[in-house]
Amino acid sequence: MTGLPLGGKSALVTGGARRVGRGIALALARAGADVALTYHTSHAEAVETAREIVSLGRRALAVECDVRSEESVRAAVAATVNRFGRLDIVVNNAAVFESAQLDSLTLDQWDAVFETNARGPFLVAREALAHLHEVEGRIVNIGSLGGMKAWPGHAHYCSSKAALHMLTQAMAKAFAPEVSVNCVAPGWIEIDDKPVESAAHFAAKTPMRRNGSVDDVAQAVLFFASGPHFITGQVLAVDGGLGL
Repeated sequence: MTGLPLGGKSALVTGGARRVGRGIALALARAGADVALTYHTSHAEAVETAREIVSLGRRALAVECDVRSEESVRAAVAATVNRFGRLDIVVNNAAVFESAQLDSLTLDQWDAVFETNARGPFLVAREALAHLHEVEGRIVNIGSLGGMKAWPGHAHYCSSKAALHMLTQAMAKAFAPEVSVNCVAPGWIEIDDKPVESAAHFAAKTPMRRNGSVDDVAQAVLFFASGPHFITGQVLAVDGGLGL
């Protein structure tokens, strides 16, 4: 553990079984943290990610959790603390993304996105707060460039992420000075199941001439998780300049 920035600490990553969440969970483990990850339907992927964390020499926990549910979130936080004896870092990564035209958007669609993307991080942070207070902990929310820029085909998603950005700042004030709260807002991130044509389109529009990687997001999270505790209330775009 000597020399590892997160040695002796533990983290909870919601939606940590696959995609960006998996990359974040593994990056925190490589930095020395024991990692609990939640999943909703991705049981097999969660087990595999936990196995990889263990192979890095860290303790791991995969726990089923519906971040929309108070009871489920409370149980996941309790299981994490019971397993590791402490909770230092919370990464609110679990989210849903959907395309829909605003003029035909249903109330059920609107509520479903907000339940996960905005209410979920609020519930997880609230349940974890007492444990984070004890250790000068960190909360890192995963927002989106869509919370900074209006995407007309994703109005409910953009609005939910904008709400999360504001929630980040409100929590930073409310939870200080014991707990720092920041947000990483990715732009287009290369993931295997995204359309190749769209990837090329966004890469061409990005000043850095490429799309982001899962590791780009994970390293930004790691900065907030291990960097100066004095930094709080920040929303960091990880977009290669796409939003400029």
